[in-house]
Amino acid sequence: MPRVTGKTALYLIVGDPVEQVKAPETFNPIFARHGIDAVLVPVQVAPEHLDHFVRTAFLAPNVQGLWVAIPHKAPITGVLDRCSELGRMAGAVNAVRRNPDGSLEGGLFDGEGFVDALRYYGIPHAGQRVLIVGAGGGAAAIAASLAITRADGGAAREIDLFDPATAKATAVAERIARATGVPVRSVAQADPAGYDLVINASPLGLKSGDPMPCDVDRLEPHAALVDIVMKNQPTPVVR
Repeated sequence: MPRVTGKTALYLIVGDPVEQVKAPETFNPIFARHGIDAVLVPVQVAPEHLDHFVRTAFLAPNVQGLWVAIPHKAPITGVLDRCSELGRMAGAVNAVRRNPDGSLEGGLFDGEGFVDALRYYGIPHAGQRVLIVGAGGGAAAIAASLAITRADGGAAREIDLFDPATAKATAVAERIARATGVPVRSVAQADPAGYDLVINASPLGLKSGDPMPCDVDRLEPHAALVDIVMKNQPTPVVR
């Protein structure tokens, strides 16, 4: 257990639920290893209380920042004074800090971490057809990062988003397509046929009894399937 004193910097990870979050298990040992007097604690915050909670939490000077989990990554942008270019493109952030002038600033790193993971495991995305199931903050972050051309590789050839909330998926797709020039669209069903990379970025799989995010029997033989759900790994769709 980290040693907590009155001088310890407090970071919170806000979500609803939070039982699936893994960040404290990763970052608290890192803080200890590097002699950083800080602790990361999960906090369950209902959507209707998010704005009030964020504004109130940052009134405490020892609260240094927030990690953001589902379903708050997109709604929390409404509390911010500014956010990163990638956050504006995706309409979501996964980290918030208070600047010296008291303003709240958000950043988005989920998609960048996802692309690094693809690279680590040798899964190509440049020039590929991609299906993303979901249109929340995590899905938007991944879509934005896959649509960016990088020095070490190109962008995805096209990206399709499926979400039962069609208007939300359409808004995300149009925003990213406009910013990057990559064809990003909202589609009417989560049919993985014809795609090179299929990503479950929805909450399906968090709860036992959830339906499959897609019909795996329709995956192409060469396709990669990635599930970002942080609980029950390997998830039912991956198994």
